[in-house]
Amino acid sequence: MNKKPFASLVTPTYNWPNALELLLLSIKNQTILPNEVIIADDGSKPETTELIKDFQKDFPVPIIHIWHEDNGNQKPKIMNKAIAKAKYEYIIEIDGDIIMHPNFIEDHLKYAEKGTYLFGSRVNIQKEKLETIFKDKTTYFHFFSKGIKKRGRTLRIPFLMNFAKKIAIRSSKLRGCNMSFWKDDFIKINGFNEGLVGWGIDDSEMIQRLHNIGIQGKRLKNTAIAYHIYHKEQDKSHIEINHIIEKETTEKKISFIEKGVNQYL
Repeated sequence: MNKKPFASLVTPTYNWPNALELLLLSIKNQTILPNEVIIADDGSKPETTELIKDFQKDFPVPIIHIWHEDNGNQKPKIMNKAIAKAKYEYIIEIDGDIIMHPNFIEDHLKYAEKGTYLFGSRVNIQKEKLETIFKDKTTYFHFFSKGIKKRGRTLRIPFLMNFAKKIAIRSSKLRGCNMSFWKDDFIKINGFNEGLVGWGIDDSEMIQRLHNIGIQGKRLKNTAIAYHIYHKEQDKSHIEINHIIEKETTEKKISFIEKGVNQYL
């Protein structure tokens, strides 16, 4: 297997310190730590800053807090700013409402290879469980845990990765809450597309451009297990515009976008 890369873990967040706290606690439990954690903060109120400052006091790796003013959903912009600041060669991207299995980082690093990005799935923590997990600061779940959906995905079976094949076409199973890629590849395609509007499609549109330059995907099945904390669905009123942009990216094989990460490098 390849030598494990050095990694920056990057997570977007917006005004949900309860979820961010569980995410940060789950990083502390990792069998292999990332080399740094970058929080891409899309304009949260001071409670989030206070929480991050508390964790920074004794966290085992540096936590970098990148914040900009709240101006509606600007996830592509804050993610570009955050990844531009990343010191390390490999980017592991998760959402700010994810609790990681203890082997999550280890699995992403183990299967990282040049010319490839990785994507995993998620187990859903249901709404009725939220009060308990926030009160008890729960970061450990398993197949028999109450209040979870898709429990088959809780089973970590690394042996099955021996049969995982690379794919040249973007998978419909891709989720931005659990993926990783090389920073160099991200820069080649100019990162996330800030021309997208509102919530959604930013991850899949970016990954499509990776495919357009010949980067292949590999799915992390029964490894890199992530637990997603329930929240209400985001406003999708603009999503059709984003679908049109993504379709154009796919059909015209667009690889480099105008408004991207190069503004911050």
